[in-house]
Amino acid sequence: MGGDMRYAFAGLCIVMVLALIACMSVAERSYRKIKGAVLMLLGMLIPPMIGNLIIILSTAKIPATIGCYIYFIGMDAVIMALLHFTFEYCVIARTTKIPLYLVYAALTIDVVQYAMNPIFGHAFDTEPILVDGRPYYRVIPYWGQTYHRIVVYGIFLAVILIFLVKMLRSARVYMERYFVILITMVLTGGWQSYYIFSRTPVEKSMAGYGIFGLLIFYFTLYYRPLTLLDRLLANMASDIPDAIFFYDADGRCIWANKPAIDLVGLKDDKFDRSPELLEKKFGKKDDFSDPEWSGVKAVGSGAKASYYYQAKRTVRDEKGHITGSFLTIRDITAEQRLLQQERYNATHDSLTDLFTKEFLFESIRKKLDENPDQDYMIHYIDILGFKLINDVYGTEFGDRTLKKLAAFLRDHVPSDGVFGRIGGDTFGVLVPKNEFDQKKLEEDLTNFTMNEGVLEHNIVIHVGVYEVIERDMEVSFMFDRALLAMSTIEDEYQTHVAFYDEKIRNDVLWAQHISAQLKEALRKRNVVPYLQPIVDSNGRIVGAEALARWIHPQDGFLPPSDFIPVFEKNGMIVEIDRYMWRCACEILSDWEKQGRDLFISVNISPKDFYFMDVASEIKALTKEFALDPSKLRIEITETVMMTDVENRMKVLDDLRKEGFIVEMDDFGSGYSSLNLLKDMPVDVLKIDMRFLTSNSDDVKARTILQNIINLSEDLGMFSLTEGVETKKQLEMLSEMGCKLFQGYYFAKPLPLNEFDSFLAAWPA
Repeated sequence: MGGDMRYAFAGLCIVMVLALIACMSVAERSYRKIKGAVLMLLGMLIPPMIGNLIIILSTAKIPATIGCYIYFIGMDAVIMALLHFTFEYCVIARTTKIPLYLVYAALTIDVVQYAMNPIFGHAFDTEPILVDGRPYYRVIPYWGQTYHRIVVYGIFLAVILIFLVKMLRSARVYMERYFVILITMVLTGGWQSYYIFSRTPVEKSMAGYGIFGLLIFYFTLYYRPLTLLDRLLANMASDIPDAIFFYDADGRCIWANKPAIDLVGLKDDKFDRSPELLEKKFGKKDDFSDPEWSGVKAVGSGAKASYYYQAKRTVRDEKGHITGSFLTIRDITAEQRLLQQERYNATHDSLTDLFTKEFLFESIRKKLDENPDQDYMIHYIDILGFKLINDVYGTEFGDRTLKKLAAFLRDHVPSDGVFGRIGGDTFGVLVPKNEFDQKKLEEDLTNFTMNEGVLEHNIVIHVGVYEVIERDMEVSFMFDRALLAMSTIEDEYQTHVAFYDEKIRNDVLWAQHISAQLKEALRKRNVVPYLQPIVDSNGRIVGAEALARWIHPQDGFLPPSDFIPVFEKNGMIVEIDRYMWRCACEILSDWEKQGRDLFISVNISPKDFYFMDVASEIKALTKEFALDPSKLRIEITETVMMTDVENRMKVLDDLRKEGFIVEMDDFGSGYSSLNLLKDMPVDVLKIDMRFLTSNSDDVKARTILQNIINLSEDLGMFSLTEGVETKKQLEMLSEMGCKLFQGYYFAKPLPLNEFDSFLAAWPA
């Protein structure tokens, strides 16, 4: 080989080394799992190529010998990396560890024996020969070199065998990926064997190592067999449940999968008829010729409708030119019906099948906006005593009642009305004003009954009506107004319909007006206690009842009827009660300093028990003012004991144990006084005269009063009659044994200064 050829081959080796390094750099950025094995193999191919390069260029023994060491030990590294790559590429589990350990041990021994060669000279030596007039150092192999060849070629043949078996066991579409690497290894190994065993002076097989490395890089990380891809895509298109039509660049259908053939009824692979059959099934589509589009198409109507998602996509080459397109059609009927059912469930009540509250309000708003010239009325519908119906007859009966009312609405609400269930036993309706017939509605509601076996039960239904005047108002506020109208129905069983009017509106505005000012009124003491004297049977004033009055800076004197009902409804009565308790304690403290032995009765509202610890509040006040608890009397009404009876009795019992005197106010005006009285911790019964006739000589009135007074004595209670307005009533009550009296006969409720004057003028 001439010098030029030697340098040319050396240059080729250098190019191959640089190419392998470049491939390693690219492989490093790959996300494929096998990249580690590829990097190792490419890296291990470089040392023997460098060693061979040194041998070719050396003209002296020492560098040539060094090149041989690099070459031979590098081959050990190559064969180890090749084995590792083979396991990864052929996906072979490394479950058999002993043979691998033997392989690694054999390679390690080979490296060690090369390291000992400079001492023992057992592996190889080099001798100079002339090749084309220039010196070249050729290897003289000994037994150590023979060991090296046995180990390397043995492992190499095992690798070839693994690839061969893997190729033969793989499907035909996968054989290519194993065949190319297998042939490359065989050719490279054969090329190198030829140079070794033919004793050809200069080995040129290292170029094959570079080619082998480049092929490994390409086939492992980048190669995708087109035959495999084509077959996989064809199988995918055939097996996919979606109908797929493929078109060429001119829009002609060239292929369709089986679902597509079944969908439009193609026969004998006449794919060119697909546009005609598609139009017949789905109708003419204006944008069918557009490059890309998608949408949902319904075929049929009602419960028998079928739904299809259609999408057309284009296929472009690397220059962006359209090479074809495909149309996919998927039957989404099941999904659409499920979606429709979910939408229905989200907008309809599960029990009555009416609109839900949210969807009702939304539908009413839409109806109002779409019909600006039509006048409408809002109905708020409620079943009277529905909780009692559930408790007495059971929830199943209650559910049937709700369903019947829902059916009633379907039958009676006009077709252009809107109705739904607001919640619980309340329903909402929007009807055109010109289609509302109050008389007919009253008659129908009067006849609303439910059957329980052979029994028939009248169900009382109330309706609050609001005429929609302020159309921009939130729908929920409209129903609030209708609810306010319904709450004004006093004759619960005879009247069914009530209308929102200016009085209700003014009442609402008034409630908002005074509610906003209460806190400031209490701070400025514009709410003041008025005292109505309580007289005993000897004619002595023994105490008074504290009653709240509001001296309003703009509206003047406000009687309790103007504000107490409002605050009882919205819960602000709690603030007034707490304030009045403190005022009473202040007055009692002053009286004690003046030597007056009087008590004051204060009221406790049912709402107080919800928003505060009544016993703790009252006890804290008497301790703060150092008062005898018996001087601050506690007045309750029957309504206090209508709910949570057990806990409220504990509160009253706790107060009595502390020395407070508990009075039951308005005894005889409620529903269950006698029933509660046997267990209630009460010291005084306040008898209300208003529930009796105004004729004090009436025999029935005397009998009732006498028995109540006797009952209080038998139970160890005092009786106090309020509402005494005449001397005749006082004398009659005294004869009956009543001990305490209160009423306008003695005095109306007085402000503190007038009460003091009245007290001073009262005969001792």
